[in-house]
Amino acid sequence: MKVLLATCCALLAAPLYAQEAPAASPVFRATSELVLLDVQVIHNKTKTASAALHSGDFQVFEDGSPQQIAFFGRDQFPLSIVFLFDLTQSVRGVLHRLSAGAQTVLNHLKPEDEVAVIVYSASARVVDGLTNDRQRTVAAIAQAAAMKSNEAAFFNEAVYQAAAVLSQSHNPSSRRAIVWLTDNLPNAPSGFMARRYGRSLGDTPPHTEEEAIRLLHESGTVVTPMLLKDPLALPWAEMEMAIEAPARKRYPAGDAHKYAEITGGLAMGMRGKNVEDRLAEVLDELRSRYTIGYHPSESKPPGTFCRLHVTLSPEAPLRPQEWTVLARAGYYRK
Repeated sequence: MKVLLATCCALLAAPLYAQEAPAASPVFRATSELVLLDVQVIHNKTKTASAALHSGDFQVFEDGSPQQIAFFGRDQFPLSIVFLFDLTQSVRGVLHRLSAGAQTVLNHLKPEDEVAVIVYSASARVVDGLTNDRQRTVAAIAQAAAMKSNEAAFFNEAVYQAAAVLSQSHNPSSRRAIVWLTDNLPNAPSGFMARRYGRSLGDTPPHTEEEAIRLLHESGTVVTPMLLKDPLALPWAEMEMAIEAPARKRYPAGDAHKYAEITGGLAMGMRGKNVEDRLAEVLDELRSRYTIGYHPSESKPPGTFCRLHVTLSPEAPLRPQEWTVLARAGYYRK
């Protein structure tokens, strides 16, 4: 996540957690000297997070070169979150239930955390921008629950616009995430589909998957989809996807699992739980992620995409074959 913006960076004015010393929240000054990553360690079978780990339990590689961890912390920075809601039929009923329990869900946030609410079909609409006024967010979720659309579902446009809102976060050191409620049944954003089923787009073509992924990397945003299944919609969706198959090769429709994977997020099902309980768990899991910082060992031109890989170290108390380390795929040099 920008979550601690893998592209954004800083000089730390407090003791470093990499030295395992207790510290107050670090004070940041914007520079290009420290890359910050949001990291989570998940058990392969249970999909639960690991117990507390330390800086020595991780290894960080940039373009294959090992990096020295200079900062290590957990739950030290505020969250900037976009609740991204699909307006398709399969999501509307869940949105109504979430609206009733929204206040309970938001109690899992800290006062300094900020939240925005966005809905989408062919285009994306900001129902309410980033705010730490919980009553505004409750009202925005209720407003979203009352909306409906018969347009196509263009995932790339939705993710792009959500990342754009997070790029304008009031706190440059916040950890950024898109919590996305979706059935993961997108339409191919072809010219035909945009013209026929994307009326709210007007003459503006939807953003592409490539554009959305770039903005996610630039803003340092983690995508955490909450996946819904509608058995009644599946036969129709499968037929629709078969018809759109040629267009999907030329116009990638976007996929919730892919967006999660490249940003270090985790796509989650409801697991038989109420939507408000599952969403509260998602917020707690975002809070429990680690922040790892390092000074790049090599100088590279601005705009260079640097690939990242985070693993458990040989000294870690976990068996690597049983755990997966979630971290973003890379960042762009400033």
